[in-house]
Amino acid sequence: MSAFLTVFFSIFLAELGDKTQLATVLFASEDGQSRALVFAGASLALIASTGLAVMLGAMAERYLAMAPLKLLAGLGFVVIGVLMIGEHFRAA
Repeated sequence: MSAFLTVFFSIFLAELGDKTQLATVLFASEDGQSRALVFAGASLALIASTGLAVMLGAMAERYLAMAPLKLLAGLGFVVIGVLMIGEHFRAA
C-alpha cells in the first residue's frame, strides 16, 4: 500500500497545473462540450501514457540496474529544469 500511495501522490502533485491539466481545463470550458467526454478522454489518455511508462520501465529494468536508471531519471529532470530556466530568462 505504501508504494501505491507514494506513486499516487507523486503523480497527482506533479500533474497539478501542468500543460495536460491546463489543456483539459480549456477543453472542458468550451461551450457545448460534454464534460463527461472530456473527463473520459483525459482519463484514458493518462491511463494509456502511464501504461506505456510502466512497460518501458519494466523493459529497462531487464537491461539496466536500478542505480543507473535513477541517475538517468535524475539527470533528465535536471536537464529539463535548466532548459526551462534558460527559456525563462531568454523570454524576459
